[in-house]
Amino acid sequence: MKITDELIDHLSHLAKLKFEGDERVAIKKDMEKIVGFIDKLSEINTDQVEPLIFMTEEVKTLREDIAIDSINQEQALRNAPKRDSDYFRIPKVLDK
Repeated sequence: MKITDELIDHLSHLAKLKFEGDERVAIKKDMEKIVGFIDKLSEINTDQVEPLIFMTEEVKTLREDIAIDSINQEQALRNAPKRDSDYFRIPKVLDK
């Protein structure tokens, strides 16, 4: 794959980035290195290699979902800048 100025313009438009001068030259060189590395990987013989389903042999284990009381209401409201009895008080965000 050849990295052209049109390709850089297209990618910079999609990414909402602007490359000018030395930045444009640097990004073009970096992209050429990336494409060269990927082309190098295609030279590897993978005929006898089975596709991976998982990257490791480990099985993902999840912890038990146990509800615990870590903080009570009074502790939660203690450092609130404004509060109204049992609730946090916040500025109005929606107009009716």
